[in-house]
Amino acid sequence: MGKVYESIEGRIASFIEAQHMFFVATAPIAESGLVNLSPKGLDTFAILGPREVAYLDFHGSGIETVAHLRENGRIVLMFCAFEGNPNIVRLHGRGVALEPGEPGFDELRDRFPADHRHVRSLIRVSVDRISDSCGFAVPRYRYEGDRDQLTKWAERKGEDGVREYAAEMNRKSLDGLPGLRR
Repeated sequence: MGKVYESIEGRIASFIEAQHMFFVATAPIAESGLVNLSPKGLDTFAILGPREVAYLDFHGSGIETVAHLRENGRIVLMFCAFEGNPNIVRLHGRGVALEPGEPGFDELRDRFPADHRHVRSLIRVSVDRISDSCGFAVPRYRYEGDRDQLTKWAERKGEDGVREYAAEMNRKSLDGLPGLRR
């Protein structure tokens, strides 16, 4: 049976911190807009407080999460137990995307591992609802390690190449919403 929690502490915080992967979902306001669901990993998540979290957002082919957050702020993060006891935790809230050079970016960036370079933005979420559910139907998977392709891709491109890629690929979402500012 699922339960709603007042804060991200104790068992819920420990569960979240033990997961190697999480999922992020956002959607535009328009009924015709596309819902976006993205998997995330690479030790990019941080619990900032009892009802506040953040994660590093790397360069990629889409800019849906950033565009949706700028339009309406709605976001849900989901953590599933693929190992150990079955469980699913969802964090519903309001998010903001901070790009390098924007107020608050550097202070928040210091909360994450320094070796994560080529960060496109930081997503900061004020959590309105914290809940868990059984996860009985989630399959078991064995964690073998993080992939390094994204890091190697960014290093091959270099800072200028990544910036050019973002300027071309991350200006607008699939629905035409504004993406990166810089």
